[in-house]
Amino acid sequence: MTHLLVLAVPILVAVLISNLRSNRATAPAKRTAKKPERRAPASFDAAAYGLVPREALDPRRPGPPAPERNRRRSQAVADAAWKGDWRPAATHVAAAGQDWDERWSRFELLREIARQDDGWLTAWREADPDDCDAAALEADLMVHRAWAIRGGGYANEVPAENMARFRALLPAAIEAAHRAALLDPENPAPWVVLVTAARGAQYRPDRFQPLWEGLVARAPHHYEGHWQGMQYWCAKWYGTNGQMMRFAEQAMDGAPPRSPLAGIYLHALSELEGRGSGLPTGPAATARLAAVARALSAARPEGGGPEDGGFENGGPEDGRFEDERLPVLRHLLAHYLGEAGMHAEALEQFRLLGRWCGAKVWADQGDPAEAFHAARAEAVLRSGARPLPPEQRAKNTDAALHS
Repeated sequence: MTHLLVLAVPILVAVLISNLRSNRATAPAKRTAKKPERRAPASFDAAAYGLVPREALDPRRPGPPAPERNRRRSQAVADAAWKGDWRPAATHVAAAGQDWDERWSRFELLREIARQDDGWLTAWREADPDDCDAAALEADLMVHRAWAIRGGGYANEVPAENMARFRALLPAAIEAAHRAALLDPENPAPWVVLVTAARGAQYRPDRFQPLWEGLVARAPHHYEGHWQGMQYWCAKWYGTNGQMMRFAEQAMDGAPPRSPLAGIYLHALSELEGRGSGLPTGPAATARLAAVARALSAARPEGGGPEDGGFENGGPEDGRFEDERLPVLRHLLAHYLGEAGMHAEALEQFRLLGRWCGAKVWADQGDPAEAFHAARAEAVLRSGARPLPPEQRAKNTDAALHS
């Protein structure tokens, strides 16, 4: 059994977390019919505009994989945990210090490892019962198991027995998260778990608000926390389209420089589109999209840490790499820029994305590579972009292929 689990680790580390982020960014809020599949004109030559040729597009993932040494590090943490040694996991998450977004990214790795086999987490809790990260991870696992019983359907689609079990399990998970919060007053992880569980526990705004305030008091710009908060305020849970958009705009407006938090606005647009609601239009809407593009272009890299030099020195050569959320957000941004008629700006996002087209926003339209290619063609043709001189095409195409 252990041998089989270890074999599964590369899939866990390289695919599961990436897919979770990719699907989350584009998950539809309502089951709507697939959009009609668009196709690029047969005459469209992507290479003539410095883009990756259609046949070289890669739909396996939304962006490039993390550097090999980062993957090896995650692999080593998983291998040790599944052999019963929790200490590398504890060191790994603690090494992020108070970079709460990076710490949550590492928490997500431990979460996926624990969902496969949590014996090491039990050992960690027994050995160090005062560790906040371990306690928060235990509470998060309880929430996950409750939600697995409920399933992802709408409330009227969930069998009554499953819904009853789901709601019976959540109070214990919430209590566990509250206990975890007492172990480290500065750590926002238990509060993210609480904000997440509040939806399933049917907390009304007067009960939800103190949890939200507890989270932002510790981490005012926590990306995952804001995604969960946006979900609470969307129309399929306890808010409205208007409340959700105001929440997303406030998150965007308050985001610090070099943060990807402006991408929450794109998540909110995805919720609107998934419900079949109209997207914002007009000068204010286009200004918002332009601001998101500027924010994402300035977002800092992630990855690395004191154990491999990434946080102390900074820079890609020290273990930092592009935040894995950014390609997913660029796919959404390219889509919504195109929907808003901002074709030149959309083309810039397609150039940044290179050959990677494995995002749900394209898969929802049929063949992701074809949908991505068609959207690129529209951006080129409607922006009035001029083709490159023939002598530059091969050079630019090669650069795009290796992005």
